[in-house]
Amino acid sequence: MSNTTTISPLRQRMIEDMTARQLGPHSQRSHIDSCKRFAAFLKRSPDTATLEDIRRFQLYLAETGTSICTRNRIMTGLRFLFRVTLRRLDLAAEIYHLREPQKIPQVLSPDEACRLLAVASSLKARVMLSLSYGCGLRAGEVVRLKAKHIDSAQKIIRIEQAKGRKDRNVMLPSETLDLLRQWWKARPNRDDAGTPIEERWLFPGKRGKPMTTRQLSRLFHEAANAAGIRKNVTLHALRHSFATHLLERGTDIRIIQALLGHAKLDATARYTRVATAVIASIQSPLDLLSQPRKRPRKSRQDRPPA
Repeated sequence: MSNTTTISPLRQRMIEDMTARQLGPHSQRSHIDSCKRFAAFLKRSPDTATLEDIRRFQLYLAETGTSICTRNRIMTGLRFLFRVTLRRLDLAAEIYHLREPQKIPQVLSPDEACRLLAVASSLKARVMLSLSYGCGLRAGEVVRLKAKHIDSAQKIIRIEQAKGRKDRNVMLPSETLDLLRQWWKARPNRDDAGTPIEERWLFPGKRGKPMTTRQLSRLFHEAANAAGIRKNVTLHALRHSFATHLLERGTDIRIIQALLGHAKLDATARYTRVATAVIASIQSPLDLLSQPRKRPRKSRQDRPPA
């Protein structure tokens, strides 16, 4: 796991193991980075690690203030290395994961979402942010959209091989369809380098690739600042807001689960904690104390004889 340009036999074997198990590019990069970090700590190859090395490394991560999320990610990569590539089940057994804190998703109010879309800096930005909020799409799903994914006849968008390698359909709002048609007509034919753009990507980037999620995130923050939104929100807040606002309007939670592409209902159920309209509509038992209590009606058996 050296830092040189030459790939070590151990790293090459781990890459082959990850490819054979069809791990995505993001997961592969994460696992390799985790092993590089462990190698830097050891100052030698990870295949020479001992049980004590595993214990010291986990202690080191805790003492240096590494977040629980990052620690779990690093140890997931190491577990793959020891369990799959090195077949060192004794070392893999020493790796532990911590329960991550459950945080309430940060969402925008309907008014904030409306303002954000209204002040988008360009037609392209407005279309992409509308897809994020109006359809609940992840950033990666927005930038990888192709013309063939838009079904205007059935008013749906087909999301292919998203997170978890799953396909799903989401609704296509009429307003979003109009924006997509406007964007398709205004879409440039050549990139900044003068190279003809392939028509397969709705939002093309450079060298025939789609626009990056980092560029989309920058468009979001520009719009959020222009809209005067002071909340500490990221682009993913539009997806959170999509789910929360549907829930507040009474949409069945299992339908929201299907639209978001969640494998488990628990992942969708967390939006019940931020659905303010639903929470505010619940009557507290304290309110009931101030209301006049109705006397129970007496049954015929309880009535005195005439």
